[in-house]
Amino acid sequence: MTKSASPPDARIPTGAEKLIQCLEREGVEYIFGYSGGAAMPIFDALVDSDIKLILVRHEQGAAHMADGYARATGKPGVVLVTSGPGATNTVTGLLTSHMDSVPVVVLTGQTITPMLGKDGFQEADVTGITYAVVKHSYLLKDARDIPRATREAFHIATTGRPGPVLIDLPKDVTQGPCDAPFVDEVELPGYAVPTHGDPARIRQAADLLAAARRPVLLVGHGAVISNAGKAVIRLAEKLRAPIVNTLLGKGAADETHPLHLGMLGMHGTAYANKAVDACDCIMSIGSRWDDRITSKLDEFCVDATKIHVDIDPAEFGKMVKPDVAIAGDARLVLEELIPQVTAADTEEWLTQCAAWRQRYPLRYAKQGGLRAQLVLDRLHEITRGDAVITTDVGQHQMWAAQFCLSTTNRHWISSGGAGTMGFGFPAAIGAQLGCPKKKVWAVVGDGGFQMTQAELATAAIHSLPVKCLIVNNNYLGMVRQWQELFFENRLSGVDLVGNPDFVKLAQAYGIKALRIRRPADVDRVLQEAHDYDEGPCVVVAEVVKEDNVFPMIPSGAPLSAMIIEKPKEQLAKPTGST
Repeated sequence: MTKSASPPDARIPTGAEKLIQCLEREGVEYIFGYSGGAAMPIFDALVDSDIKLILVRHEQGAAHMADGYARATGKPGVVLVTSGPGATNTVTGLLTSHMDSVPVVVLTGQTITPMLGKDGFQEADVTGITYAVVKHSYLLKDARDIPRATREAFHIATTGRPGPVLIDLPKDVTQGPCDAPFVDEVELPGYAVPTHGDPARIRQAADLLAAARRPVLLVGHGAVISNAGKAVIRLAEKLRAPIVNTLLGKGAADETHPLHLGMLGMHGTAYANKAVDACDCIMSIGSRWDDRITSKLDEFCVDATKIHVDIDPAEFGKMVKPDVAIAGDARLVLEELIPQVTAADTEEWLTQCAAWRQRYPLRYAKQGGLRAQLVLDRLHEITRGDAVITTDVGQHQMWAAQFCLSTTNRHWISSGGAGTMGFGFPAAIGAQLGCPKKKVWAVVGDGGFQMTQAELATAAIHSLPVKCLIVNNNYLGMVRQWQELFFENRLSGVDLVGNPDFVKLAQAYGIKALRIRRPADVDRVLQEAHDYDEGPCVVVAEVVKEDNVFPMIPSGAPLSAMIIEKPKEQLAKPTGST
């Protein structure tokens, strides 16, 4: 008698059921999604799964929540949406994740395979539309490909330089049977992930660092991703070299460390930019030398030797031509480099950096109304630098980067490369779900917040203790600043007349909401919000309408052209910033 391969009453799972089983095997705990016709089989399969569906109010919100979850935890975020406009609404989130190297897997429903290319209802060429904003994508036409493609997608999204991966799933594929086995091993010819650096190049880097008298360590997002912070600090202490970080490099190395000069670049600290401008050797650790830090390329660190450590060889020479390029994981490369480094005499250099720090501290006006800088300075003190902070994009983002110092890896989440307005609040929801025991604050502007404010419902439904600080100046502040400085103050398209009462808006969702109008109320209100854990809390800071972020390096200008605010009124040094 021949033994059957499976019990006679065993039912072959559908493609959708197999997909959910694959996600369970990947350890997925949340799916951020919005339902629709082409994705209904997948949503139906979720009913019997332990994976929790977070129903959002807009697909862009889902993408940003998955992104925030991924950045806060280091685990891939997962999105599930329907076809056509549901899928295209994720494009902004895909761009955000792609530009900032964030592991996200987006699952999109699609019209049935016989209708592909025939302009069926809610059909869109999703793989074609998203080609430029994903690390890889799949259009599956056979249910048997689901286990392989899912395993590959998670492997690609999380290894090497992370990034978003999209899987487009026609409805007949997810409705039909799938008897394909699960896949554990991945074979991707041509896809290689660098780990350890080339020993000869590491030796060259060690020699350049030993010869330097004015070295600087530039820390980027790659150091966050690889958890290289402790190695960065060890290298800095051994070299007696100052550290600067990019916007997305915040938190990789403790920004309160005595050798840390803070963020460099367009709105970085004056002393960080002066150190970079005067250094004789700069080592980039997981930074892509983006235009916001290099500005005028032909005048960037002209006389300095340059070392570039990156897991993506495509970044070598793209912006800055390095003297030594080391392909590899940032943490592993530093751990291999540190034993070979000998300390140089940098005492005079550190004395100079300390003098710049003393001469050009971050300051803000004490008079003239409620200042965003004061609110963010006090937020740093109240959170003791231990909260996860997400931001939107604009002036508030730069002030938060300056005043809210990051001491812990993955506690700073911001849209860097894409500069996506509307990112901050949904990203905070994702971070709060990923880190339920952490305090999470979203710092947003009144402009960006209104792009995804419907996600207040998502936070309220799940009783998430996420805090949202709305820095409300009734302007698109950063654009207004540029128009003031570079367009003869000819303001156009920046006055947000018609803003709602954000306190009442939050209360309409059943959310606790507080308002700050006076400097004297800042500590009390922020502390009340910070201590409130029964659900979301919105804080609206009604700040002065016209204030500018300084220091500032004009776009395309060299670091030496940095504008440092001239104190026209009494200024105060912040309590928490270096």
